[in-house]
Amino acid sequence: MFGGGGMNPRKMKQMMEQMGIDVDELDATEVVIKQGDGTELVFSDPDVTKMDARGQETYQIIGEPSERESAAAAVEGGEESESDDGGIPEGDVEIVAQRTGASEDEAREALADTDGDLAAAIERLE
Repeated sequence: MFGGGGMNPRKMKQMMEQMGIDVDELDATEVVIKQGDGTELVFSDPDVTKMDARGQETYQIIGEPSERESAAAAVEGGEESESDDGGIPEGDVEIVAQRTGASEDEAREALADTDGDLAAAIERLE
């Protein structure tokens, strides 16, 4: 961004502070990026830097990602296992909770009350 070119790190930090830019290292253990094709990029033990430039936050992730199928893709593919209570798939609970903003317990209860009907459960909670 600034092309530091051998500039003293302390001087660089001072210049960034003058420009209203704050940089913080985050102690992240894992970063997951969910992609539109149903896969996830998983960064284990990444180096994450947060830069705040006058209210605009930017995150930089440094590490080697691995790729895996997302839980949502597994639900759509019918691979998600059912929960221990009433045979309601956990994927359905997550979908209802995400769509309505309800807790997972509320979503599970709405699904149980509607015999697992996703649309009816969502309608009930909205």
